[in-house]
Amino acid sequence: MTSHNASLLLHQEAGILTCQIAGDWHAGEQQPEPLPSVTGGERLQFDCSGLGRWDSSLLARLLPLAESARQAGCVVADDGLPPGLARLLRLALAVPARRQPGNSHEEGILDHVGKVTLAAWQRLPLNLAFLGDLFRSLGRLVLGRARFQRADLLLFAEDAGPRALPIVSLISFLVGTILAYMGAAQLAMLGAQIYIADLVGIGMVREIAALMTGIILAGRTGAAYAAQLGTMQVNEEIDAFRTFGLPVSDFLVLPRFLSLLVMAPLLTLYAGIVGVAAGMLIATTVFDVGAFAYFQQTTKALNLTHFIVGMVKGTVYGALVAIAGCLCGMRCGRSAQAVGEATTAAVVLGILLITISASLLTILFQQLGI
Repeated sequence: MTSHNASLLLHQEAGILTCQIAGDWHAGEQQPEPLPSVTGGERLQFDCSGLGRWDSSLLARLLPLAESARQAGCVVADDGLPPGLARLLRLALAVPARRQPGNSHEEGILDHVGKVTLAAWQRLPLNLAFLGDLFRSLGRLVLGRARFQRADLLLFAEDAGPRALPIVSLISFLVGTILAYMGAAQLAMLGAQIYIADLVGIGMVREIAALMTGIILAGRTGAAYAAQLGTMQVNEEIDAFRTFGLPVSDFLVLPRFLSLLVMAPLLTLYAGIVGVAAGMLIATTVFDVGAFAYFQQTTKALNLTHFIVGMVKGTVYGALVAIAGCLCGMRCGRSAQAVGEATTAAVVLGILLITISASLLTILFQQLGI
């Protein structure tokens, strides 16, 4: 079968641009140089009287020409093209080219901060309304008039507490081990390895156990809350609650909030004990500290105040994680992508609130001498 060389010529007459297409057009074969962009004219038409066989390579060559003609104000007349090619060209022109996201640094850091600040300010009324609904639900709970399923509360408490024990145990043990090694490396130079018990005990029980537990809950439970409520938003289940006149905050937010409020301090206490046990294991097996001496030093260093401070911080972190997860889930959009964005936002917001509250509580307790 004879193959004819592909050619594509463009000429203008009386404001009408005619594109003459001839030869066989196949991908991989040598093709003519691309035509220059159209800068003027009233109409672009095609002459395919000499066109042989063709494939998508011809469409790829004609598309930039048709786009430049449209930008120059020309009318693209595709009636001279083969029917299949004309349909493909119309479809390609109907879908705008996808723009790549620009570099955010081109706007400047002040522009970015301003946009984030304005977005947060615009969401402030919705966030305050959510908090108001939650406080009203807590008030109804105190008065014994809150409406929610007790079985839901037990289910959420089980998920937030007992099912989180494996990951809390692992992280607390590893953090206690790291803390013991870091402290022992310095204390060994002074021959004071026994004070590893003070460092690990006070550090874990008072600060680190609550902080690590809060971060674990933010990544595990807070994200789950946002995904659950976001999915309900997409499926219009939350709208159904409102249609039936049921308090959404009572049924959906309050059980989740109470479950973390109860389970977070218990997980914090458990994480502190595991961390202390890990420090004791390292001190006795690596740094030749007696187990009984380590236990005595730990009980001497720790008192009830340290446990109370740690559990108060754990309770605050758990409440903030529940608020962040439920808030992001309730304000989720109505698409699958929005559910993913709400889940990510819940984790980020939860960790941010934990960090801020940890700093403020530490400063407060130090100023109060607690």
